[in-house]
Amino acid sequence: MNRGYGQGKRQREDEKARKQKEKDRRRMERREMGPGEIPVQSAAELQEASPSIEDIMRSLERGGSGEDRSANAVPARLFVGGLSDEVTEDDLAQVFGQFGRIADCIVMRDRDSRAPRGFGFVTMADRKDAPRAIAGLDGTDLKGRTLVVNVATERGR
Repeated sequence: MNRGYGQGKRQREDEKARKQKEKDRRRMERREMGPGEIPVQSAAELQEASPSIEDIMRSLERGGSGEDRSANAVPARLFVGGLSDEVTEDDLAQVFGQFGRIADCIVMRDRDSRAPRGFGFVTMADRKDAPRAIAGLDGTDLKGRTLVVNVATERGR
């Protein structure tokens, strides 16, 4: 009976030893090279790259309004129920667009028949616009049906 190493075990041990030698060689090369150089910038170079104090103060005075608002916006997804069969995504985008920017809207359809299921979802680009859209559209009429609008919740599957 052979109690020695099998061929596979020998190969694995040889490969492990080879990798360790390679790792040690790379470590020694890095030690010989010494520490890398850190780039140093002058005060003038730093001042050119950064905004002025006046620019910073103006942006703070503006707060979250204007162009900076879209960069910080957090979207909100709304459930829209009570849709008639004639309502399309374009209709939803037009109606909800009165209350803010729309990131996405969809009318849910049956998988097989592709017929509208009577509800959909609208994603407002800014969460701050969602309460105004809910207050303004919940209970209103769209193409002969009363809308139900509220914040969408995740459905457990």
